[in-house]
Amino acid sequence: MRLLFHSPAMASAAAIFPSSSPLLRASPLKHLGTFHQHLPFASLWRRRKRQISGTAALDSSISIPINVDYLETEFSGHGVTFEAIGDSCVVKMGLVNGSVASLMLPCGLITSYKPYMWHGSTFEVLHTTVSEGDGGAAVVRGGVSMDFKIGGDGSIPWSPSSWSLQSVRGSPEKSIQVELASVSPVDMAEVRCLVTLHQDLLGSELLISNTKSSRLRLTGSFISHLKVSTPDAAYAVGLQGSNYQSRQPFSSRFSMDPPDLGRRSPSTSKKPWTQNVLRRLLPGWGDTGEENEEELNEGGDAEESEGEEEDDYAHLTQKMSRIYTSAPRQFTIIDRVGNHLHSVQLYFSSMQSSFSLCARVMIQGRRNSVVIRRSGFEELYVSSPGSEHEWHGKYAYICIGPAAQLTPLVLGPGETWRGAQYLHNPNL
Repeated sequence: MRLLFHSPAMASAAAIFPSSSPLLRASPLKHLGTFHQHLPFASLWRRRKRQISGTAALDSSISIPINVDYLETEFSGHGVTFEAIGDSCVVKMGLVNGSVASLMLPCGLITSYKPYMWHGSTFEVLHTTVSEGDGGAAVVRGGVSMDFKIGGDGSIPWSPSSWSLQSVRGSPEKSIQVELASVSPVDMAEVRCLVTLHQDLLGSELLISNTKSSRLRLTGSFISHLKVSTPDAAYAVGLQGSNYQSRQPFSSRFSMDPPDLGRRSPSTSKKPWTQNVLRRLLPGWGDTGEENEEELNEGGDAEESEGEEEDDYAHLTQKMSRIYTSAPRQFTIIDRVGNHLHSVQLYFSSMQSSFSLCARVMIQGRRNSVVIRRSGFEELYVSSPGSEHEWHGKYAYICIGPAAQLTPLVLGPGETWRGAQYLHNPNL
């Protein structure tokens, strides 16, 4: 059966989101166990450095043309395939056990991660949207992105935003690692990113080397949009006792925050999530004038404040944006509804010529959960768009990421810093 795409954005969506079947069927495996090394990073840096004009802009990286045919020839044979989408390229990784992931070049955005699950198929962990922009071009938001600024004393900060493929390592039987590189337009920093797909984990490791004779300052964050049915059914487990500061949501070119994320959410957050399920399925369920007045009174601008997480099972139903400064290195996001079918059984009973309605929500299947680990970062960013949006819709996500926002990281001359985020699937 042929698929007809009516716009470039629709065609891009099909390429960005991989199917649940292993990708290695699309490309025969060859040269297993061989590590391809193309243009070592130091060589690439020296070559690009000679080409850079002293007046080059400092707010973006150098875009290196993408030759998809060359990438297929040079880097195939590890369970990796490449597909051209306009001026971009989608790199797809697939393991024998069924786990798949994809990222885009040159922007470096990880658009999809589907680990193998206990029920025998895969499940999309990341929340990514593709819409049509000016001229029919695809606009991609969400996923896992890196939003960092690197600068020195008296210099204009630079953000690594354009990446080139350096090497592909591993095999589809165990793990696949893709190495990306980005170079600053002046002699400032060398940046590498290692994206590794394991059978039960997706790792993103960032290495930044200071090539200046003076120190560099690094600020920013990984920003991961984790897919949930609704924030009203999402919980953060393991953050109890962690200090935090409430801040405005991080903004990047891949953000999809609602326009009113800086405002507090209605009081539905104070109700059990099962009651909010019923209110969506049965309009008017539980509504009273007092509740409506309470919701109106809770509106207003969100204030920047400090606090301590009191609940080890923190409900993420409210609009919120926090930077945790003493969070553990590992915690869990749980979706109590997940992607499974939920149904309502209705029971009617007659009492004194009146009818009462009882509802019971039946959740079929296990809860979905993702374990987030970090290294090299002291801060943790957590954001929720709130629960008044459509289930499984554009704003059905929780945003998390290791961060260095409140306290910048400092790299001395010649030093290399390493930081990482790991998304672990405990649902095997």
